[in-house]
Amino acid sequence: MSETDRSRLSHKIRYATRNPRRIPPYARRLARDAWLRLKTRDHVSYYRAVMKSDATKSPERAVGSKSHDRWLALGKMQFDYLVGHGLEPRDRMLEIGCGNLRAGWRFIDYLDTGGYYGLDISPDILIAAQETIKEHGLQAKMPHLTPVRDLRFAFLPDGAFTVAHAHSVFSHSPIGVIEECFSHIGRVLAPGGFFDFTFDRTEGAEHHVLREDFYYRTETLIGLADKHGLAAQFMADWEELRHKQSKIRVTHGG
Repeated sequence: MSETDRSRLSHKIRYATRNPRRIPPYARRLARDAWLRLKTRDHVSYYRAVMKSDATKSPERAVGSKSHDRWLALGKMQFDYLVGHGLEPRDRMLEIGCGNLRAGWRFIDYLDTGGYYGLDISPDILIAAQETIKEHGLQAKMPHLTPVRDLRFAFLPDGAFTVAHAHSVFSHSPIGVIEECFSHIGRVLAPGGFFDFTFDRTEGAEHHVLREDFYYRTETLIGLADKHGLAAQFMADWEELRHKQSKIRVTHGG
C-alpha cells in the first residue's frame, strides 16, 4: 500500500537522488513509453507492445519476476492462497492475464483435465506459456490459452467458471479497462463463484506512472464493482503475505 504519488515531479527528484543507479533504466523506460505512445492507439495496444518488448528479453521479468526463484515463489503464493480458500480440482478456472504461467502451471497441474483457461493480451507471452506447459509435462491436462483484445469475454459461455483470477493485471490497467472487466465478469462466473484480483493500493491521490503502473483507492474499485451489480470484499488475509499489491474478491451481488 502506498500514500506516495509516484507521478509527481518532486517524488521523482527525491527518488533519483536516493537511487542514482536507477536513473539510466528509468530514462530508457521513458524513451520507450514516448515511442510506444506514438505507435499505439489505445491502452491495450500500448501494453501489448510493452509486453512484446519485455518478453523478448525475458518472459519471467516481463511478468514482474527478477529471478526464476522469485517467479516460482510468487506463483506458489498465488496457488497456495486460492487452494487455502477452497479451490478444488473439479473447479473450472479463468485466469485473466495468465502471462507465462507463473502460477498457471500449478493450477493446470492441480485442476482436472481441461479445467484451466488462460487469457492474455500478449501473443508473445502466450508463446512463452506454451513452453512452460512443455517444460512441466502438462500437455495431457489440455489447458486452454487464448489471446484477447479486450476483457468482454464474448467468446466464453455464461456461468462457465467457478473461480476467476487476475494477478498483477489491474495494477497495469486504466479504470476503463477495469470497468470493462467488471461489466462482463459476472456473466461468465458460475453461481457461487468468485473473482480475485490484485491491485496497487494507495490511500493518497490515484495516479499512474508512464501508463504502465496504476494506483487505486480500495473504495474506488469496490464502488465500481457495486455499480455493475457485484459484491466486492477487501481480502485482509492477503495482506499478511506481504505482497506489494492488495487483493479484492468479487462475487455476484445480492
